[in-house]
Amino acid sequence: MLGLERRQKIMEKLRLEQKVYVSELAKLFKVTEETIRRDLEKLEAQDLLRRSYGGAMLTERTNEDLSYAKRSNINSESKLAIAQKAVPLISSGDTVMVDASTTCYALLQQLKSRKQLTVITNSVRVMNDFAGSGFTLICTGGDLRPNSCALTGPLACRGLAGYYVDFALISCKGLDQQKGLMESNESEGEIKTQMMQQARKTILLADHSKWGKTAFVRFAGFEEIETLVTDIPPAPDWQQFLAEKEVRLID
Repeated sequence: MLGLERRQKIMEKLRLEQKVYVSELAKLFKVTEETIRRDLEKLEAQDLLRRSYGGAMLTERTNEDLSYAKRSNINSESKLAIAQKAVPLISSGDTVMVDASTTCYALLQQLKSRKQLTVITNSVRVMNDFAGSGFTLICTGGDLRPNSCALTGPLACRGLAGYYVDFALISCKGLDQQKGLMESNESEGEIKTQMMQQARKTILLADHSKWGKTAFVRFAGFEEIETLVTDIPPAPDWQQFLAEKEVRLID
């Protein structure tokens, strides 16, 4: 296993368990404890964790905004799995609104074969990277949040309000059965809410690290989404909860 892949898996484990131990990781990955310590040092240098005696802890707060580059390297395999599962939901000729999340970006990469797909987005990264994709791209405009490459604010919301689409493709920072769908900041939460209002149906893309997680701002309830696509099956109580809310689960 390459070091980069091992460090990605360490972060996945850390996000699930909140703390990891050097000795356990060494046994899990069949490497020396010194190798694990070097992995943790590199991850700490990227501000993804905080090392402690014998292991490391997750440092993320409810309102913490990781940069787009950092988010791209977290749970990358899970995002790819989600994207591949979501592809059949989108057909050629559909119109979609897409948020600035890295998971939705992964889905767009899988949709390049779709013809006459219209994509309305607040993501500067999507506008740049998919310029030659064959998609019809429409940008919201708005105030740039450099950390996430997202356009937000009143201008972005007004830009969205002028269109009605087949699907809103969104992700989130956290999912809680009582609190709903959550984001780390109000401005991007407002964009997601606006996208959902303009769409015939909403598809939520969320990997396993989001289940039961609280973030800073609630932007929607489960009754406002039709489909939730994830990488691995959630716990039975979540499956029952989503069934009661009439949310289609693709896992």
